[in-house]
Amino acid sequence: MTDVNPTTAPVALDVDRLAKTYQGHGRSVEAVRDLTFQIRRGEPVCIVGPSGAGKTTLLRCIAGLLDVSGGRICLDGSPVTGPPAGMAVVFQEYGRSLFPWLTVRKNVELPLKEKGLARAARAEKVGAALAAVGLQDSADAHPWQLSGGMQQRVAIARAVAYEPSVLLMDEPFASVDAQTRADLEDLVRTLWHQLAVTVLFVTHDIDESVYLAQRALVLSNRPTVVLEDVRVDLPDERDQLQTRSSPRFAEIRGHVYELVQLAKKGGRPGP
Repeated sequence: MTDVNPTTAPVALDVDRLAKTYQGHGRSVEAVRDLTFQIRRGEPVCIVGPSGAGKTTLLRCIAGLLDVSGGRICLDGSPVTGPPAGMAVVFQEYGRSLFPWLTVRKNVELPLKEKGLARAARAEKVGAALAAVGLQDSADAHPWQLSGGMQQRVAIARAVAYEPSVLLMDEPFASVDAQTRADLEDLVRTLWHQLAVTVLFVTHDIDESVYLAQRALVLSNRPTVVLEDVRVDLPDERDQLQTRSSPRFAEIRGHVYELVQLAKKGGRPGP
């Protein structure tokens, strides 16, 4: 797959003036205010911002897991009013999302059963997904027998097998060691190339956001808006050593870092 053309690819995800306010204990907390952005089909986009910036709230609204207070979210032109059929989510707490009493194969197969796929079709898609994440030899193991990185691969395989039009990832590598994290980052890039899936990846790691994405949406502090939409114009083929050592990577990383520091100080978008 080549670099997605940001002007010609159709819009997969449209977030228009999204607002979210929490009510409770006699007060209201405005978490997200007037948040607008679009993601083209096949784009890998990262969301990064300071802690408490509403990144997870935004993702849960997009996934239809939280009601919005204002604005709208559309997936492939249809309003999101609940968990949409064309979307899959990979959470940070992968251990909680896997069923320990089911094998790896059965965990990956479960959403396909709920989708109503025939047994032969399920077996084919599960096999392909496990092969894509390098777990074909662990299909009959149980999650508790695997390392944390392998468990997260199971969660990714389950999302891939579902064949979503948009894959949401909520800080999925925050709980693994640095080497495993690097391997999983490369896995996401590989899957994006192979499957042409639209990826929205939430992270607090600035380097990760630059390495993974074609665009990095830097969020302000609460109430959240997009502080800047940063174009990551690195070569499409990336390598943990060469890419991260390049002057352009350092330049983009430095710019995103400055934006996050500005957000921490209450910075807002310019006119």
